[in-house]
Amino acid sequence: MMITFTDKGAEKVKEFLAGQSADVSTAGLRVGVRGGGCSGFQYALAFDTERPGDEVFESHGLRLLVDGPSLPYVRGAVIDYVDSLTGAGFKVDNPNVVAACGCGSSFRVAEEEREHVSAV
Repeated sequence: MMITFTDKGAEKVKEFLAGQSADVSTAGLRVGVRGGGCSGFQYALAFDTERPGDEVFESHGLRLLVDGPSLPYVRGAVIDYVDSLTGAGFKVDNPNVVAACGCGSSFRVAEEEREHVSAV
């Protein structure tokens, strides 16, 4: 399963990369995961260039860069851009998430859920 953009997500990435005069053959949106937040993990999204060991996915003619350790946690995710009353930014629709905090900034995946339940 790959990682993809929605139309709106791709449009915003294209706008940013064009504004930075970035080389789209090597630059893209890095989608990563790091520990933290009230549910265990947080997304780390940043514009970056490809690094050794990255998995590279293409969607809408754009690159999504994922480091190896983050890949199992974001496989199959869809990156959108939302503009709402609470703010604007990228939103990750991730099929691996089994629990998320109320503010939506951290999450837990099935493997972590099993570990959490067995620890109780």
